[in-house]
Amino acid sequence: MRKQEPTLHPIAISQVMINFAASHGIAENICLNGTTITREDLQDGEALITRAQEIRLIENLIQAIPEEPALGFKLGLQYNVSTFGVWGFALRTSRTLRDAANTALRYLPLSTAYCRMYTFEEDGCFGIGLDPEPIPSHLSQFLLERDLATGINLLKELSLSGLSICAAELQGSPPDYAELFTDTMGVAPRFQSSRNAMLVSAEAADQPLPTFSPRLVRMLDDQCRIQLEQRQTSGLTGLVRQQVLGSLGLVSTLDEVASKLAMSPRSLRRKLEQEGSSFRAIVEEERRQTATQILSGSEMKLDELAIHLGYTDTASFTRAFRRWMGVSPGEYRRQNQHSS
Repeated sequence: MRKQEPTLHPIAISQVMINFAASHGIAENICLNGTTITREDLQDGEALITRAQEIRLIENLIQAIPEEPALGFKLGLQYNVSTFGVWGFALRTSRTLRDAANTALRYLPLSTAYCRMYTFEEDGCFGIGLDPEPIPSHLSQFLLERDLATGINLLKELSLSGLSICAAELQGSPPDYAELFTDTMGVAPRFQSSRNAMLVSAEAADQPLPTFSPRLVRMLDDQCRIQLEQRQTSGLTGLVRQQVLGSLGLVSTLDEVASKLAMSPRSLRRKLEQEGSSFRAIVEEERRQTATQILSGSEMKLDELAIHLGYTDTASFTRAFRRWMGVSPGEYRRQNQHSS
């Protein structure tokens, strides 16, 4: 069985990091160095990036602002419910904080979280735990603090500040900026704990949220499920398809797409094979679909269409089209026109 690929993240989440860096005087190009993320990508609200690209951006941010205390925590405070699109709205319309937490965990890959998160009940309290074990060690503290601050912000926003954290636990020794945690959470964390967690009273966790909308709960849950499936099942195949349909175009080569995805051509080829696909198959399928659409809906000349699809000459295109559809492009166009 193939290992599940990490879920693609919306580029809007990374835009928050770039804006945060700008507020510290760091230019966009410094943040994007080595990520292969372009300005055009940032302007595309629907664009998705890999976790590897996001991690490189995070590394750039840390290197650019090395002296800033609590950098990850301060970044996490920039995220709010609306940052996360449908995932955030699903939390906002949940019946209770407990329901919101369950929804959040069910669709956690749609968020910024890198920690493994879980809920627990203990001594009349409802807790949310954060386990940084899956995070690369050099980013562990930064991303733990970012996830923690984001979680605090979401708790406050969902309850419209009417819910308070009654206890907090953190592993390790208190940092020099521990007071920032206390000021933000309203309670002093207990350090040297066996876990990282925020706790609220179980009673508060079951209080109806002011933004609860029973009409939207099911619809947003379905949208989260569909979005998660699309991002996970598309995997690398979907990301390659996005590139050949985007800025690189149908004339792109495997080497060009691999470079764009910050991978070696060999690695890209191997991972596509693991998904039961290949670069050639992806490009051919998109060429076929584009060709049939253009032939059906326009009078574009065949030599122009061949060039548009990335073929060196019309004869090569015609041979490929006949292999796909069993007829020549001209015959397909005539048949389509007769049936319309």
